Amino acid sequence: MTELITAELVDTDLTADTKQAAARSLAERMVAAGRVTDLEGFLTDVAAREEQMPTGLEGGIGIPHCRSEHVTEPTLAFGRSARGIDFGAPDGPADLVFLIAAPAGADTDHLTILSALARRLADEEFTAALRAEGDPVRAAALIRGDDEQPPAAPAPERPAPTVTDRPFRIVAVTSCPTGIAHTYMAAEALQRAAEAEGVEIAVETQGSAGFTRLDPAVIAAADAVVLAHDVEVREKARFAGKPTVDTGVKAAINRPAELVAEARARAERGETGAPAPDRAAPMDRQASGSEREGFGTRLRTWLMTGVSYMVPFVAAGGLLIALAFAVGGYGITEAPSVAEHFRWTETASWAALMFQIGGAAFSFLVPVLAGYIAYGMADRPGLVPGFVGGAIAVTIEAGFLGGLVAGLLAGAVVMAIQRVEVPAVLRGIVPVVVIPLLSAAVVGFLMFVVVGKPIASFQRAMTDWLGGLSGGNAVLLGVLLGLMMCFDLGGPVNKVAYAFAVGGLATPNDGSLKVMATVMAAGMVPPLGMALATTVRGRLFSRAERENGKAAWVLGGSFITEGAIPFAAADPLRVIPSAMAGGAVTGALSMAFGATLRAPHGGVFVVPLIGRPLLYLVAIAAGTLVTAALVVLLKSRRHPAAPDHPTTEAEPSPNLAAKTPAAA
Repeated sequence: MTELITAELVDTDLTADTKQAAARSLAERMVAAGRVTDLEGFLTDVAAREEQMPTGLEGGIGIPHCRSEHVTEPTLAFGRSARGIDFGAPDGPADLVFLIAAPAGADTDHLTILSALARRLADEEFTAALRAEGDPVRAAALIRGDDEQPPAAPAPERPAPTVTDRPFRIVAVTSCPTGIAHTYMAAEALQRAAEAEGVEIAVETQGSAGFTRLDPAVIAAADAVVLAHDVEVREKARFAGKPTVDTGVKAAINRPAELVAEARARAERGETGAPAPDRAAPMDRQASGSEREGFGTRLRTWLMTGVSYMVPFVAAGGLLIALAFAVGGYGITEAPSVAEHFRWTETASWAALMFQIGGAAFSFLVPVLAGYIAYGMADRPGLVPGFVGGAIAVTIEAGFLGGLVAGLLAGAVVMAIQRVEVPAVLRGIVPVVVIPLLSAAVVGFLMFVVVGKPIASFQRAMTDWLGGLSGGNAVLLGVLLGLMMCFDLGGPVNKVAYAFAVGGLATPNDGSLKVMATVMAAGMVPPLGMALATTVRGRLFSRAERENGKAAWVLGGSFITEGAIPFAAADPLRVIPSAMAGGAVTGALSMAFGATLRAPHGGVFVVPLIGRPLLYLVAIAAGTLVTAALVVLLKSRRHPAAPDHPTTEAEPSPNLAAKTPAAA
């Protein structure tokens, strides 16, 4: 078996200053070693994995990793940076970077080696040795474990503890989307925290190498369960009846002691919460912190699931339509079908092609919204009635609101059918025949006959209201939308405002186009304001924040509101009000100027497609200045200077860690 890492794959003087550049530098070593066949294809896979979840870990470690068809054999490259690279860890940049590459069909033995490395990263002696080692040959040997001492002889067996003095027992499951690194880092962190507290723990890692099921006897003897996962836990019903802590995998890495303490507290309170059956939608489980969420929390999650799946269709369709208008003018809407009339040398034909492709993508907006709301409620059985209900909403012109209602109805109908006891002989046909048939029929009846027409009437009234917006009403709506976009920087309130704007694009008029322009402008303000503040008053911010400020220029200009999240996480009481004030100013000015926008995304890159673009940029600049001035004023009154140590930064709170709709 080829060595996982060699001296040629070690760079003890990594000069890259961004995570993308670091990945490219290390990947080039893999290409030179014959381990990667297509550099750009592999880096695309690495970037796609990075978008799922930042790969920075506390303690100055970055572990970009992926499985890729461009990798010939499991490979590890290591780089050490003198100035640090931001991989999204809450405590600052990483100086130790491990690029892990696994083939699409990697064998279990190699993946086990990768998993073992992930566990060792929690060992402070191991990381300290890597920071001190200057010879690539010895560094590679250290990572491979060549210099490790043989294991000590096993300690003599102790008599089993009596019932009265036995330690508290926990069983845990960890799993992440890729299943290579975070899965095992979480397991190691939980094991160390449990050992420190004198708690017995058995962890099942559900990673890419498969998983070995916990012994049923061990589960039965456990006092509590910890589920740390970003994908659905397999065979979750095994843990029914146990006090359960259900959270994300990063929580287990960053605060394992808290999870152990919470598990013990739930057991002491006598909780017997059983995990839900294995039918919850993956997105519905990613950030779940409790099996006993209130209805409002679950409703919000269902709606945001639908919006998250809808946004890519909106972005693709809306941008193609906007480009078609830029190339061919607004008259392109009357062009004949390109299936019958297309000339390769005519600009108008290409504009018509983009418009008709964009229109096709846009036509999925409402059905996808409805289908995936139902999916968030009832998993795959909800898709058929959800899509059917969404298509009916389009047919009866109930629009975006009709899609919301259709999705909720579809999910509720499927959940009701699933509660009906079915004879064993019929259970095989229930998911493929009975549920689709009954749920589609019921949802179709309700949408066509009962609720569809009232919703369509309300949708038309709202469209007419938007079309007639002017004067003070428009400015007040702009203020409200600006405040919503900046309140939680990508959380549920931000997404409600964005979804409202996108819904208007389905039936565009002058008012709905103004709303879209306002929402995008306000969403750009928080990161741009923080970028400006770190530029003009850098001494008020930590070193890590100043580095984040450089990236915030690009993120803000691209309409990625999450660029302000690191600042809000560290100082929410000053940053969020400042961002909201700037967003309100921008929203009011955008509406007052009458700026319009047909594209749902793009930031400064779609300025040529904006109505009254110069005034639009003035509105953004004004909001940016207000945000920067307020945050500088508030920080100056309380903290004359910020320390230059990333460890002073707070860990981002979960409600601020969500991406903006545009970035989801």
